[in-house]
Amino acid sequence: MLSTQALIDAANAGLAQALATPSGIIALCSAAIAGGLVVVSSLVKTMIPLRCLAVGSNLGFLVYGALHPSLLMVLLHGALLPINIVRTAQMVRLTRRVSAAAEASDLSGVWLRPYMRSRRLKAGHVLFHKGETATHLYFLAAGRIEFVEIGEVMEEGRLFGEIAFFAPDKRRSLTARCVTDCNVLRIDEMTFKQLYYQNPAFGFEVVTLVAGRLLADRKRLEQQIAVNHRDPISSAAA
Repeated sequence: MLSTQALIDAANAGLAQALATPSGIIALCSAAIAGGLVVVSSLVKTMIPLRCLAVGSNLGFLVYGALHPSLLMVLLHGALLPINIVRTAQMVRLTRRVSAAAEASDLSGVWLRPYMRSRRLKAGHVLFHKGETATHLYFLAAGRIEFVEIGEVMEEGRLFGEIAFFAPDKRRSLTARCVTDCNVLRIDEMTFKQLYYQNPAFGFEVVTLVAGRLLADRKRLEQQIAVNHRDPISSAAA
């Protein structure tokens, strides 16, 4: 069994040998930088900076593995690098889509489609009942949905079910039924929370959009009340 001093001597000899060549110096510098990025990443709380740091550390360890050389390190970080690049691009793209939707006051929710699962439903299928606990947020990709209690029919291209999804009691206030065959996309609460915690900017923009939807609904209600006050006879007949 090697003593502590023997291990120290071996490490010093290896370090001196590595520093004796330009490629060895580059390899050690790359490993040092990559190691520093790993340490910094442990202090980061949000996903996009974490992924960027992971990409940098993968590149550093790849250079080290190629120059040292170490086949195992090259294979490991060669596999991790494209994964981290793709995940970083996905999160950046999502943030841009949500930000653009918020700036344009786009309440359709189409930016959530890549993260939702599709379901094909027959006409007459009840998606959820009034009073049920909300576990999913929905997007109507094709078809028509009726909210039974108020007789309102929604056309395709709209996000719905978001009010109960964010409500304190998470209870549905209306029943949603398919008027025609529908293609409905949905995202569950766990996936939505993962997106939020991975990218807080996403969560902030979503809250902004939900607030915009609530304000739009309030304005429509105020307009309807104003019409009822101006023409009570016609409103009563309706």
